[in-house]
Amino acid sequence: MNDLTEPVRRGGRPSKEQAQQLGEHILDVATELFLAQGYGTTSIEAVAQQARVAKRTFYHRFADKAALFAAVVHRIVERLQPPEMARLYEGGSCEEVLLRLAKLMLRAALTPNALALNRLLLAETARFPELAAVVAREGAAVEAAKRIAQMLEIETSAGRLAVEKPAFAAQHFLQMVIGQPQRRAHGLGQPMTDGELDRWAEDTVDLFLNGCRGRQR
Repeated sequence: MNDLTEPVRRGGRPSKEQAQQLGEHILDVATELFLAQGYGTTSIEAVAQQARVAKRTFYHRFADKAALFAAVVHRIVERLQPPEMARLYEGGSCEEVLLRLAKLMLRAALTPNALALNRLLLAETARFPELAAVVAREGAAVEAAKRIAQMLEIETSAGRLAVEKPAFAAQHFLQMVIGQPQRRAHGLGQPMTDGELDRWAEDTVDLFLNGCRGRQR
């Protein structure tokens, strides 16, 4: 099978830009197939055929299907994040930072690709447990939980909060923000409007911080 999509310069070798474009094209095809057909049904042969590249071209870029899926997930997550993600944690009170994060995470988690990826994981993780490991490694939730936990530790040290297990609390905050809106977006209820999502973020942050302040003595 010939490489039909890879433009070749004089001398037979693609330029760096051309090679990058071909890699992006393969990822475009793989993303469409994974999200539409699932991980188990999508084969390397199908990706190569639809991308119109030889299997040797594919294997030059991706070691196997798991590596291809990891690259797809990484690119989806990367495109959902704002250019300067670190700045979201800067400036303002703990409440203001959490509210910024909550609103951003809600919009990101409810995009078509994020929802399709979530459906794929729910449907196929039992058969392919390595998928969960890929998402855990490539997803933004790990970094977000780490940052939130650090912020909770600082607030607790300053006496403004009383959080005994910051990492545990951070994980639960992420679930509180995303869980129900995502379920409703999947059809388990009426999808939320933009106004409802903003109120959900505000109420979730308020409830979470009230719990983190501990019992009044």
